[in-house]
Formats: sequence, C-alpha cells, structure tokens
Amino acid sequence: MHPTRTRLPRRAQADRLTYRRQVRRQLDLPPAAGRGALLVTAVAAVTALAACAPTVGDVFPEVPGALERFAALPPPAPLAPAAPAEPECTPAPLERRAAAVLVVGIPGARTAEDPLAQQVVDLGVGGVFLSESNLGSPGQVRALTAGMRERAARPLLVATDEESGRVSTTRALTGGGPSPRRLAQTRTPEEVRAQAAELGARLHDLGVDLDLAPLLDLDDGPADGVVGDRSFSGDPATAAAYGLAFSAGLADAGVVPTVKHFPGHGASSTDTHTDDAVVDASLDELAARDLVPFVQAVDAGVPVVMLNHVQYAALDPGVPASLSPRAYDLLRDLGFEGVAITDSLGMGAVNLRWDFPEAAVLAVTAGADAVLTTDGRHAVRMRDALVAAVASGTLPEARLSEAAARVTALAGGDPVAMSCLDVDVPSGHPRAPLGSA
Repeated sequence: MHPTRTRLPRRAQADRLTYRRQVRRQLDLPPAAGRGALLVTAVAAVTALAACAPTVGDVFPEVPGALERFAALPPPAPLAPAAPAEPECTPAPLERRAAAVLVVGIPGARTAEDPLAQQVVDLGVGGVFLSESNLGSPGQVRALTAGMRERAARPLLVATDEESGRVSTTRALTGGGPSPRRLAQTRTPEEVRAQAAELGARLHDLGVDLDLAPLLDLDDGPADGVVGDRSFSGDPATAAAYGLAFSAGLADAGVVPTVKHFPGHGASSTDTHTDDAVVDASLDELAARDLVPFVQAVDAGVPVVMLNHVQYAALDPGVPASLSPRAYDLLRDLGFEGVAITDSLGMGAVNLRWDFPEAAVLAVTAGADAVLTTDGRHAVRMRDALVAAVASGTLPEARLSEAAARVTALAGGDPVAMSCLDVDVPSGHPRAPLGSA
C-alpha cells in the first residue's frame, strides 16, 4: 500500500502564490522565470532581511530602495491549516475479490444447508446459478434463495436461464411460454414486454434477480437449429426491437436481463456446447448485421452482456470470444459500461481445451467481469487460480478489482468497499424486495 500524501488546501496554496506575486510587484522585480525561480528569490529576500542585511544591494543589487518598500508591506495572512489526510481506501482481500467474479451452479442442491451451496456462499461467489436440479416447489426455491442470501456476507446474485420457448429452466414453476421467434411473429413488442414482465414477476417471487436472457442472435433457419427459434428474427431491426422489449419487461419486474451471445452466434451453425465453432466474417460484415442488435442494446443501457464461445477470424483467431481480449475491447468500444459475463466455461468449445481454473484466468484477463460455470464444485480452484495469477503478474490486480467492483455493483453491493472503485452499472429499474410478487 502507498502512504496517503497530505496536500495543502487549494485556497492556502492560492493565497501563498498571490502574496509572492504581490511582493514582486511592490519591489519592482521582474516576473520570475518559473515557480522555482520565484521561490528562490523570495526566500533569499526574506532570509537576508531577517538577518538584518546591512544593505539592500546584498540581496537585490539591481533595485535601489527595495528594503524600504518591502518593510512597508503588510504581513501575509496566516495559512489555513492543512486539511486532514483522507483515509486510504483498503480493498477487500484478494481472495474475496477473486471469488466475487464467479457465478456458479449448485447441482442438486435443494436447500441452503446443502454442503455445496454452503461452500460457494461461504467462498464469497458473486452469484449462484439455478438449474432444473435445484427446482422443486415454489416454496422450496424461495427458501433456498432466501437461505443462501441470509448466509452470504455480501449481496448475492441468483441467476437462471429463462428465455421462453425451448430453453426454459423454470418452466415447471413459471409456466414457460412460446419461443422468441413465435413471439415476434404473433405479438407486438409492447405485448412481448408485458409477457416478459409477467415472467419476471414469477422469477422475482422465487428469489431470482438475474435472467440469462434474451438472445439478440440472428437466425431465421430451422427452428431446431443451434440458435433457431431461440432467436426473435433473422432481421437485425426486428431482433433488436423484440429483444429489447423482452429485456425491458424483465427489468419492469425487478429482474436484471442479460443479452446474448455477443458478438452474435447466428452466423455459426456449430453447437459450442460440444465443439469449436468458427465465423469467418469480417468486422465490417459483423457490424452490418450481427452487431446491430447489440449496438442498440448498449445504447438502451442494458446491464449485462454475455459473450459466446465462437471463434471469430476478425477478432482473435483460434480463441473463443469469451476469452478474446479483442472481443471485450469491441464491446467496450460500443460504449458498454455494464457487466460482461462469459457463457458457461464447462461447454466443450472451452473445456476441451482449458480446465476451469485456466479458463477463468484467461476470461478475466481478457476483459470478463463475471465468469459463469454451471458446476460450482470447481469454484475453489477457480478462485485460487485467479489469486495465483495476480500474484504471478499474469492477471493485473486492477483488472480483477474492476471486474469484482462491477459484479458487486450489479448485485446491489458497495463496489468501493470491495475494490475501492466507484463504478456505475446500468440497472434499468430500482430493485423491489426479492421473494415477493
């Protein structure tokens, strides 16, 4: 840690400088060549006078009568007392900041007393992800989410994956809904916003405050394709209009939306859950089509963007976007100020090449704020790898602190207490008390 430097109050500095200038004018001295010359001249004059120099020429040989004029000057006003030094901000321990960027699943946990649920909460993860294996009855899920939050030492995000249509983690409890493509074909954006608000209210009642939806990917191909009918449309303007309507509806209910999969998955037909996917489009081609909905989402103030595991020749060839520095740079260049989260690091396009700890380090170093895995049994190793990467210099501590601050702010916590950074994350709407309809 660096010691806090105490500085003279600005008013006192200004008063002192004004007095020096007054001395030079009344003594008919030429302007000082610089701040150092002024100080040397003034100190020399005062020192000589204090010593009762026999002649003024000993100090200012070129200015006759300077001593008399100097003696007639009023004494300087006393300097204002120095302001007390501001206390130095001390961030949370490195281990806490490393854990704060993790959003992890708790497979099979149905109660807050489950050993895995307790382990990840005590570790200090930024969020937990609910899958079908965590869901029984509405009361059971409310008790699970409330219990984990009560145990946590910091605000805790509770996420799930509810897109409407075939990706509907909470269908048994929330009722699901038509596919995004069907919604765009049969309803207006206003109606989709209203439906998403109803869905968001049911999620909010369960204690969920982060939904990893909607998709802004473009696809008008077969409904059962990798993206398929999970996409609202193959037209950029239509996909943007309906995706933002869905996002707004979730936010209306107090649930944070996540637009995905940046910078657009629609150009690839490969399923990154099991294999590598490559897109050869140029950056200009991406900007003209796939990026259009994301640009509009950023302009609208979306709080979270998920990056996919597709490799883009126009970015970092051979590296999934979720681990690509140029992909995160592109997102920030659009003006995005929210939380950038990876798709799950357990998917084949990443996990077949990098183990969870290494992938977590690569992701945060590249620019990810939140690192997602659906299996929290890897959380301790991921946390430890991030800490070790900072210690070795592989991961800049400032980058980890920034990521932890953003995730903390998204969860409703204090980013300054976490990282000594005051960050603003777009939120859309104020939060209502969780677990209430």
